[in-house]
Amino acid sequence: MSKRTDIHAQPVKHKLLQLLDDVLLHDGFGDIRVEVKILRRRQKEVILHCGKQYRFIVDAPGQGEEE
Repeated sequence: MSKRTDIHAQPVKHKLLQLLDDVLLHDGFGDIRVEVKILRRRQKEVILHCGKQYRFIVDAPGQGEEE
């Protein structure tokens, strides 16, 4: 993963790890689903499903760009 993607995706990663901790601490069944949609202008929409939906827009590097 490139450093540019890592910087822009940090809020998504933080929320995903937080949700994982919540599911592991829960006494019952838990489910996490990640959905990624391609948007215009080198962006992606990341939706985390875990009881609620958490939506993020992430700048994504274009194909062929150097890391």
